[in-house]
Amino acid sequence: MTIRWFLPLFLGAVLAVCGCSPGTSREKYRTQPVTRLTLEETVVANGTVNPVSTVLVGSQVSGKIVEIFVDYNSVVKRGQVVARIDPRLFEAKVAEARSRHQQALADLSRARANLADAENDYHRYRKLWEEQLVARDELDNAYTRFQSEQAAVRAVQAQVSAAAAAYKEALTNLEYTAITSPVDGVVISRNVDVGQTVAATFQTPTLFTIAQDLTKMQVETAVDEGEVGKVREGQEATFTVDAYPGTTFQGKVTSVRLAPQTVQNVVTYTVVVSADNPDFLLKPGMTATVSLKVAKAERVLAVPNAALRFRPPEEAPPAPEGPVVWVLERGALKPVPVQTGLSNGAWTEVRAGDLTEGQRVVVGAGEARPAAPRPIPRGPF
Repeated sequence: MTIRWFLPLFLGAVLAVCGCSPGTSREKYRTQPVTRLTLEETVVANGTVNPVSTVLVGSQVSGKIVEIFVDYNSVVKRGQVVARIDPRLFEAKVAEARSRHQQALADLSRARANLADAENDYHRYRKLWEEQLVARDELDNAYTRFQSEQAAVRAVQAQVSAAAAAYKEALTNLEYTAITSPVDGVVISRNVDVGQTVAATFQTPTLFTIAQDLTKMQVETAVDEGEVGKVREGQEATFTVDAYPGTTFQGKVTSVRLAPQTVQNVVTYTVVVSADNPDFLLKPGMTATVSLKVAKAERVLAVPNAALRFRPPEEAPPAPEGPVVWVLERGALKPVPVQTGLSNGAWTEVRAGDLTEGQRVVVGAGEARPAAPRPIPRGPF
């Protein structure tokens, strides 16, 4: 075997013993190009889907439910009777109040008759006194009786008014035994059954929940206090629900409520997003993940967020203050100060800095990877 063939074999054996490979290479840094993109900054929050307008239907009188005319998902019209409370007790109270009112009217007629009689006596005694046919005491007595009967008429008139009010109240309570829908809509909740007793005491019980228009829904989201300053009415929003994982619903911010909600020292504000629901896909109570589009930049120069997070090794040149990205210049790291803008979580806008589109920036350290193995030359043996 000649030295020409022996030398490659000897070197290959030595490299194998040393654990090295002439085909191994290492890329010290990973890079990505600076790109021009359209960026949208979003605020993500969770919320609950609800109808825009919901009416709670209750009862203003107490009693036993004897009839229910609607159920879940029933379409109702304004003024339609949806349930009825046993009216017999209220009918009895109406009859009693009517009788008292009639009695008060009869008392008023009697009092007016007595007043007319007393007035006639007074005028007669006055005429006789003027003719000196009766004493002054008799005239005074007639006048006193006349005034007393006037007061009696006023008192009975007050009783008539009170009896009329009680009669009207009894009639109203009787009408309340027929529970009606105050709006056109759909019954989304029923909290009562036939035979159940309703107690309308200090708080009106809720019997039905009626949604006025299920083609218009809203999502009430809880936005953290650190991000609510970016949210404005009129901003676009998108959201998803678990029931339709492949569907994205469109909405718009209609309200940023000022009342704070504090839970475990975390302050949030309710942001309301309205959305159309023509196909009735969205149902009350669904949990929604909402993305509020708070800012947008069209076709701007952007770098990966990883480039802004990259930290070079100690031997790299010092970086200036503020945001900086790193580029490779003749194989060495070089810092490039930048002024950042909008970010979508993956890319960040570069508003100022010595970067051009397509230029590659460092996003991380590289990893060793074996090169393609070289064939071992075979000599003549």
